[in-house]
Amino acid sequence: MIRQPAVAGQFYPGSATALRHELERLIPAALVKRPVLGAISPHAGYVYSGATAARLLAAIEIPPTVLILGPNHHGRGAAAALAPEDGWQTPLGTVPINKQLAGLIQHQVPAVQLDSTAHMREHSLEVQVPFLQQLQPDVSIVPLCLGFGDYAGCELLGTGLAAAIRNFGAPVLMLASSDMTHYESAESAKQKDAVALGRVLELDPHGLVEVCRAERISMCGVIPAAVMLVAAKLLGATKAEVVDYTTSGAVTGDLQEVVAYAGVTVW
Repeated sequence: MIRQPAVAGQFYPGSATALRHELERLIPAALVKRPVLGAISPHAGYVYSGATAARLLAAIEIPPTVLILGPNHHGRGAAAALAPEDGWQTPLGTVPINKQLAGLIQHQVPAVQLDSTAHMREHSLEVQVPFLQQLQPDVSIVPLCLGFGDYAGCELLGTGLAAAIRNFGAPVLMLASSDMTHYESAESAKQKDAVALGRVLELDPHGLVEVCRAERISMCGVIPAAVMLVAAKLLGATKAEVVDYTTSGAVTGDLQEVVAYAGVTVW
């Protein structure tokens, strides 16, 4: 079974030719690439956040296996849902699901379920895939959609992911999909996001979840980002870097109500 794209032609171009052209336009050439354990990448339409995602991913030495962690915007399906399909289709072709890593994750965290409902209309994971196809043509993915909100769940899942990746025995990029502050002024978003990103740079997943709640920072992928940080630390991460930060106002000119986007690497 192959998952068909849900947001091709909406969040990104719907034809292979147009999508290749857009990716070639967005992805900078000749960047020094670094192997990393984890990253945070935005997931809005490419017109708004595509340049940030491209700058982030172009600076990463992307391994053949990528675990994509995204928030469940629709609230449907399992709280921690692995895509059950054999592959995901985009206009660029079909990307296989890495069943070995998916099985190891289920073994380590039995609460993780195979569930297509959570992924059916979810864009946060899908929009990452064409970038991965362009930059690593042999990529396989494990899409994991998260709909829970407690930090204890982040610790449980992050610990299990680290164990699964160790047992997998090959490099895995954990790509957490998240936009930053939503629908505030660019100035307010920048101030709030600096606080949240400060916790990320300190490799402090609990602090990230807590500060987003306390300061009402509408980082939609805070849970995927926290899970990634838990796992990355257990796998030896000691550093993080903000590669890029921008807002939708840079495109629309409206600085009074923006959505903000950040690209972060963790290694």
